[in-house]
Amino acid sequence: MLTARGRKAARRRVTALATAALSGALLLTACGGSESGSSDGKTLKLWHYEAPNSAMGQAWNEAIKEFEAKHPGVKVEYEEKSFAQMQKTAQMVLNSSDAPDLMEYNKGNATAGLLSKQGLLTDLTPEATKRGWDKKLSAGVRTTSVYDTNGVMGSGKWYGVPNYAEYTMVFYNKDLFAKYKIPEPKTFDELTAAMDKFAAKGITPLANGGAEYPAQQYLYQLALSKADRAWVDAFELYKGKVDFHDAAWTYAAETFADWVRKGYLGKSSTGANAEQTGVSFLQGKSPILFSGSWWYGRFEDEATFDWGTSLWPDSNLTLGSGGNLWVVPKGAKNKELAYDFIDITLSKKIQNLLGNKGGVPVAADASAVTEPKAKTLIDNFNTLSQRDGLAFYPDWPVAGFYDVLVSETQKLLTGSSKPDDYLDALQKAYDKDAPKQ
Repeated sequence: MLTARGRKAARRRVTALATAALSGALLLTACGGSESGSSDGKTLKLWHYEAPNSAMGQAWNEAIKEFEAKHPGVKVEYEEKSFAQMQKTAQMVLNSSDAPDLMEYNKGNATAGLLSKQGLLTDLTPEATKRGWDKKLSAGVRTTSVYDTNGVMGSGKWYGVPNYAEYTMVFYNKDLFAKYKIPEPKTFDELTAAMDKFAAKGITPLANGGAEYPAQQYLYQLALSKADRAWVDAFELYKGKVDFHDAAWTYAAETFADWVRKGYLGKSSTGANAEQTGVSFLQGKSPILFSGSWWYGRFEDEATFDWGTSLWPDSNLTLGSGGNLWVVPKGAKNKELAYDFIDITLSKKIQNLLGNKGGVPVAADASAVTEPKAKTLIDNFNTLSQRDGLAFYPDWPVAGFYDVLVSETQKLLTGSSKPDDYLDALQKAYDKDAPKQ
């Protein structure tokens, strides 16, 4: 079973790469006694990989109860798969008679986009229009729902429906700021001033991990602070020429290298992974962490200090997207039931529950979320959505780019590579597999 800890630490690594090493166990939890593969309209065969104690797991369990109450005589046959299982076997299973009616699957060109291109997913466009899913989801969240004939996200037909969202933010250890009498920053200048003061006291201000996603996300956020939507669309959606020596990427690489020299980012973090990065923040070793909403539940459960969050200061854009997708396999036997279940997961009742449990809902009533930190989490996401501020993730555009980003950003951390060399390496890797403009 995918644990909450594993899911939080792995979330950023799974996009288009399937590198997360999650549990391979298969747990069958039968919500009814119907036989697998039944096509009598009395069974909804559902697969997803959210841990039962996660915000999403709790919300979907409630959705199952709601669904069965609204569909007398129909039972949900639920199988929990690990993420790794879904990634490795999806194409084979969807080409067989064992396909579920509804499944959770990862978003992006190399995952849901690939399955749509291969004709393995149902076109949900008519249902999205009829049921109003297209109105409930913001433009940024909808991007990963639609794919063109080449499997590229952002335009074309609906092949998936996001059931939650995710985004990056600055996590602050409020106790450490108070201990050293450093004001919590509201602007980028105040952020760098705070990092200067911590560094002067021998404290590395930024929790970081160079062996996995954290380091590259710092650098991408620096680039986003100097970018706009057209820049993101060119990089992520191939809607223009991408120049890694432009002002945004150059600023990001040079600033990142400067932060290493100033001690904001520790050279010793080069070999640290995402789990170690989060743990270093939990242990109070660094007062600041820039990472995703997937850490929220973990910090809420384990932090022994007062902490808070904010959006990256002075930037309209940040890393984030709609969450994983509900997809309906082409060979699903009970598609109408699948559409009804999606509807329920997007209802106010289920979305509000998701929000209060620490998830980021895509269609909740903000006033219905009352837990203070969860309310801040959702309010900040709504702010991002309203300004079209979700800029996806740097490893999404081309296959293998994640590994390039990791290795090249490690070189910036150790000082063995200069910013120009770093940008040259990214340009070469991107151009190798991106569609020609």
